[in-house]
Amino acid sequence: MSYYFSKILDISFDDAIAKVTEALKEEGFGVLTEIDVKETLKKKIDVDFHPYRILGACNPKLAHQALTAEDKIGTMLPCNVIVQQLDGGKVEIAAVDPVASMAAVQNDDLGKIAGTVRAKLSQVIETL
Repeated sequence: MSYYFSKILDISFDDAIAKVTEALKEEGFGVLTEIDVKETLKKKIDVDFHPYRILGACNPKLAHQALTAEDKIGTMLPCNVIVQQLDGGKVEIAAVDPVASMAAVQNDDLGKIAGTVRAKLSQVIETL
C-alpha cells in the first residue's frame, strides 16, 4: 500500500501551490501551515535544495470528528500535502493517504473518518 497520492503537472511551482490550495478548498480543507523546505534548509544548514513546500491541510469538521474518536490523533494532524519542483520544470503534488498513516491506530470509528479524508484528498489530486 502506498502512503500517498500524487500527480505531476507541467505548470510553474507558484501556479501549482495556487492550484492545489484551491482544490483543497473545494474539498473543505484549509491550509493551516506552510513550510518552505528549500528556504529552511538554506537558513538552518546552508544547503541548497529544490523548491519544496509542505502544506498542512485541515478539514475542520473531519478533524473534530477524528479528535473526538481518538484524542491523541492530533499527533498526526494536519494532513500534509507537498509541492516539489522536479527536473525539467515539472511539479509534483503529493498528499498523504490518511488510511495508510493511521493503520497502526486500532479504532474503527477513526478508520471510517480516515476513509472519508482519503476520498477527499484523492479527489484533490485527481482534479489537478
